[in-house]
Amino acid sequence: MMTERRIDRLRSSGLLWPLLALIALLVANAVVRPSFLSLRMQDGHLYGSLIDILKNGAPTLLIALGMCLVIATRGIDLSVGAVVAISGAVTCTYIAGAPDPASAQTALIGMGIALLLCVVLGVWNGFLVAVLGIQPIIATLVLMTAGRGIAMLITDGQIITVNNTAYRTVGAGFLILPVSILIALAVLIGVALITRRTALGLLIESVGVNPEASRLTGIHARTIRWTVYVFAGLCAGVAGLMISSNVSAADANNAGLWIEMDAILAVVIGGTSLAGGRYSLTGTLIGALTIQTLTTTVYSMGIAPEITLVFKAVVVVTVCLLQAPKFRALLTRGSRGSRGPRDTPTAPLAPPASSPPPEPIHRDSVGATAAVPSRKAVQS
Repeated sequence: MMTERRIDRLRSSGLLWPLLALIALLVANAVVRPSFLSLRMQDGHLYGSLIDILKNGAPTLLIALGMCLVIATRGIDLSVGAVVAISGAVTCTYIAGAPDPASAQTALIGMGIALLLCVVLGVWNGFLVAVLGIQPIIATLVLMTAGRGIAMLITDGQIITVNNTAYRTVGAGFLILPVSILIALAVLIGVALITRRTALGLLIESVGVNPEASRLTGIHARTIRWTVYVFAGLCAGVAGLMISSNVSAADANNAGLWIEMDAILAVVIGGTSLAGGRYSLTGTLIGALTIQTLTTTVYSMGIAPEITLVFKAVVVVTVCLLQAPKFRALLTRGSRGSRGPRDTPTAPLAPPASSPPPEPIHRDSVGATAAVPSRKAVQS
């Protein structure tokens, strides 16, 4: 009984099919490679394929969290991939040009400058959308195009390599688990506490449902929309530090390339409505893990690189179709039709509720019948 209630709760929340897709991918990997689910402790560090999925999916999860709140306000941010490239480019360029490129202080200053710049870029996106009223897809498309060019200008089109232990800790360090996983989980828990334990989450959803009505009721809709773009920029900046520090290099051409699409897919798979007004942080976590597990599955199964994107698209489209109520209704109708009509007793047809009551019948002296006019008709 409890299991049925939990399944019904998952189905009503839209998390059932993404969770089943994630479990199916994990089972498929375990079948192909039996050691897939095994974990091992070495030198105080936890290793394994599942840890790799969490580590490589941490930047996607961070960006998806920011994207989730932006989409909840009926917006979208296409510039997060470019912001990722800018974050890594600024940090690595500063560290490489510093007098002491190996010190922790240099790494902290470089990361601080990069994150401050990412916040400014988020403020710019929020200004275009919330103040000037430009469509979010157009406003962020400007920075998506120009941002990667800015990153290339910062690095002079070169791959900047650094050798800084403190900086490498962000993307490749360990505290039993990889540091990047701990950072992503901390941000996830912080966002959940702030938006679900306070009224902020409800305000974000109300702005997504109807910004004008929210403004008329006294909610600062402009400030909320502005804030979520700033938060998305900050999340993209931290993700850029993870990606760059993991390889100790800044590649302005390829860092964060198409990661905005993975983040949007993770948010949509998690059940967040693109129309705004409803979001799910748990669904976003499941969506990000599904995207990263799908990528790992492609590599572990030896799928040819030329059909990798097609394979990912097929899986994502399948999950989205199974989430759609109309598609599930079509499947249910088709399965019932294939089983044929059931021999169920038919109930007598009831008169329509809107039909008037029958007129009383008056029988005259010769046996002829006539309807008795109503009192209203006689008065008229």
